[in-house]
Amino acid sequence: MNEQTIASLREALTHSPGNTPLRLLLADTLLALQRLDEAETEYGLAARQSAGPEARIGLATVFFRRGNYSACNVILEELIDRGQPDPAVLVLHARALFREGSTDRALEQYQRAVFLEPSLEDEELDGVLRQRGGPEGEPTEADFDAADDRFLQRPGATFADVGGMDAVKREIELKIIKPMLHPELYAAYGKKVGGGMLLYGPPGCGKTFIARATAGQVKARFINVTLNDILDMWIGNSEKNLHEIFELARANAPCVLFIDEIDALGASRRDMRQSSGRGLINQFLQELDGIEHDNEGVLIIGATNAPWNLDAAFRRPGRFDRILFVPPPDVESRRSILSLKLAGKPTADPDLDKVARKTEHFSGADLDALIDIAIEEKLEAAFTDGVPRPLDTSDLLRAAKTHRPSTQEWFASARNFALYANDAGLYDDILAYLKIKK
Repeated sequence: MNEQTIASLREALTHSPGNTPLRLLLADTLLALQRLDEAETEYGLAARQSAGPEARIGLATVFFRRGNYSACNVILEELIDRGQPDPAVLVLHARALFREGSTDRALEQYQRAVFLEPSLEDEELDGVLRQRGGPEGEPTEADFDAADDRFLQRPGATFADVGGMDAVKREIELKIIKPMLHPELYAAYGKKVGGGMLLYGPPGCGKTFIARATAGQVKARFINVTLNDILDMWIGNSEKNLHEIFELARANAPCVLFIDEIDALGASRRDMRQSSGRGLINQFLQELDGIEHDNEGVLIIGATNAPWNLDAAFRRPGRFDRILFVPPPDVESRRSILSLKLAGKPTADPDLDKVARKTEHFSGADLDALIDIAIEEKLEAAFTDGVPRPLDTSDLLRAAKTHRPSTQEWFASARNFALYANDAGLYDDILAYLKIKK
């Protein structure tokens, strides 16, 4: 691309400044020519025009090439937190983490990217993996002890610690907790205690905390694993990791095994481009069925932001046949979260009930962001005289007006699935939350 092309793109944008694809084309062109300052400007304008990821990935790439790895990682982590990312995003994140010195996290993200797209490669990260070596044979007793220490927890939280969310707790109480507390009644009818439950909803709304409180409610052990705890780029190791985690849960029943990002682990086999992904899904289904191993007393809870990406085989009876929508926190929950997040910070007795009512659709992460915005404004004033000013109701309400709830983007996608891909009524709870009649 030469100067004439860039000039033509700039001229076109003067007539159509809101044309985001055109602005992204200009930004990509400038990035290819290493004109980083100009590329950053155009990507920044595009990011303000569109909620799509392209401009933010471009900004992250600019920061990476400048050597500003911290800023690069902040952008990429936000994108990754929104759901399953493009494998190329994971590779860029891995490279930036490695340059920052976070080698273990970098290799985890790189292995995750290679699992999703085996054709991806990075010479630098491949070299580090070769230095560390591949799998070293069968696990030893010490390996299992280390796994126990790493995964097994005895949660102290119960439903008493979960503010609000009464409908969710009531469903779990009826379908999960009572059977686990009264196994003899189930045994009388020839039914086993345990099974699978799928929690779905927008990110940052407390799915992990609900699962942990469920374990605490029945005084069970709790195992919390993510995709990175299971995936391994070495053939067969992902299946072995998954089996060992299930074995750990069986050996410590009653136990709640919580698996986050389960949509990435159990994506539709039709979408898998490599046999290793299909093999892992088949292994997962075997573990769920408990054909060779008894899952009595093991409750498997999966959490996902995108249940529509989950292979239909996971929702058959005996697997994740109980599906529960976890909405953004209600008013009572938001007040409880605000109170917890503000503990220890200078405050002037803010009216949290009022703030909670003004933050409809905010997730827990959004409430965190709200408080950060309010604190930043106070800090700016405090720098002038060195006196920390307490947060009051007006500070929090002003911050709430400037922050858009992150759940809105999720509901925009979920609404379409609930309206047009909902023959079995799986997503009726989304329509009920949005007050939409079918």
